[in-house]
Amino acid sequence: MILSNEAQKSVEEYLSTLRARLRGVKEQDAQDFVEELRSHIQDKISTAGEMTPSAVERVLTALGNPEELASEFKTNTLLTKTEGIKSPARVLSILLHWASFSVTGLFTLAGAIAGYFVGGVLFVCALLKPFHPHTAGLWAFRDETGDLNLSFRLGAASPPAAAHELLGWWIVPIGLLAALVLVLATSQLALWSARKFKRSNVLA
Repeated sequence: MILSNEAQKSVEEYLSTLRARLRGVKEQDAQDFVEELRSHIQDKISTAGEMTPSAVERVLTALGNPEELASEFKTNTLLTKTEGIKSPARVLSILLHWASFSVTGLFTLAGAIAGYFVGGVLFVCALLKPFHPHTAGLWAFRDETGDLNLSFRLGAASPPAAAHELLGWWIVPIGLLAALVLVLATSQLALWSARKFKRSNVLA
């Protein structure tokens, strides 16, 4: 199949824009994707039975914006790395990268940070209880407006005078168990979100 110069120029401009948006992807992966897409475009044009610039334009329009296609490919490539990950640090590293070019990734990252933070507070509170038995733990108190407040205290300062402790020494086993469950659940939920978002084939 031989395309006209104008049609060929349209294809090359599309692929050039796509390639420029694949910065950060491994060179070989980016090149393979561009060549796969080039073959896909040629197949679509052949199937249509036309080689005119207008036919090429219809094929390119059906593929979608090259910037969005590149972003989708980068997302798929990145999220493939989530398979088998267990380390919270590694999960956050991948989510941080994902969040740099995806709103979905940004929200997933925010949720993961919140989950890990609460889990970390629970863990530290349980560890500090033996060293600060009168100031570390979960405390409840009412503020000036009468609203009930809950506060995890880590022993750095005394709780408010009217506050009372809720769990006592139970904060140690409960805090450690809850921290473990929360961290594991946060990791699994973040990875599930990533896998659910990942598409199996951007050319489908």
